[in-house]
Amino acid sequence: MSPVSDLISQSAARSCAVHRKIAGAIYRTPVIASRLPMAEGTRLFYKTENFQHTGSFKLRGASAKLTTVPLDRPVITASSGNHGIACSLAAQTTGHELIVVLPETVVAKKRKTIEGFGTKVVIHGADASLSELHAQQLAEAEGYTYISPYNDAEVIAGQGTAALELFDQVEGVDNVFISMGGGGLISGMGSVIKEFSPQTRVIGVSATNSCALAASIKAGKIVETEHLDTLADGVAGGVDADSLTLPMASEVIDEIVHCDEEQIAAALKLLAWEENMLVEGAAALALAAYLGDSQKYAGQTSVVLLCGGNYEVEQLRGII
Repeated sequence: MSPVSDLISQSAARSCAVHRKIAGAIYRTPVIASRLPMAEGTRLFYKTENFQHTGSFKLRGASAKLTTVPLDRPVITASSGNHGIACSLAAQTTGHELIVVLPETVVAKKRKTIEGFGTKVVIHGADASLSELHAQQLAEAEGYTYISPYNDAEVIAGQGTAALELFDQVEGVDNVFISMGGGGLISGMGSVIKEFSPQTRVIGVSATNSCALAASIKAGKIVETEHLDTLADGVAGGVDADSLTLPMASEVIDEIVHCDEEQIAAALKLLAWEENMLVEGAAALALAAYLGDSQKYAGQTSVVLLCGGNYEVEQLRGII
């Protein structure tokens, strides 16, 4: 077994252990069948992490990580919003002191939610990657434990628990569509998928306007990319130079699809009007990839991971 394959197996095993440990802290999110008309034998489901307690999958990784940090150790993290919300609820449950560094572009609703937990917030940087760098510097200077949104084995394993649930909920899954940010979700879920259902295809979906992980996978090393505004703000930002997610994602992803802002907006509209679900752009991004080539998946069972529902009301109203 190669070192990377060994890392995948270890992560899947860790997800199994973590799932038992955090079962009381997370919600087993439902899988909902699509209402869209489809060819015979075609099935499309949504794994609805937008219904998770904090409105996104991030609670899984945050809960997993905080259970490993001593209570007398203050913690700090950086986030575009959802990870900060998840850490805030998890820290409120465990009793940890927490600081969250947010980018200047953070969605107002997400910042308000984080502050509602009583969490100390620091605004720094034009995008999530700069916020992460600042949080890491503060952790080193002040003696905090830094919690990466994605570059942490426990966080990754926590995100993988969504795949464990999925396999209990749907049989014979051919394809799983997962939005790509720093790579914690797709690495965690992908490890579980490849360990327990290797024939299932993992399709990573990247926003054209912020595609650091996809570009790094293509280059075989971490590369810097330009980060433009995107409706999928939850996956915006760069990837740490030493990130575990690059080798893991490279191993588990079968295909990468890039989607532009028009495709994301179209998916947001479809989810609202055809599926009766309001989600954030990062969740619609995963569906956009399926819609972009739906005939390719005819006769197959596909699952779209809806990663979050913490949308900005005015922004979503303007789109749908």
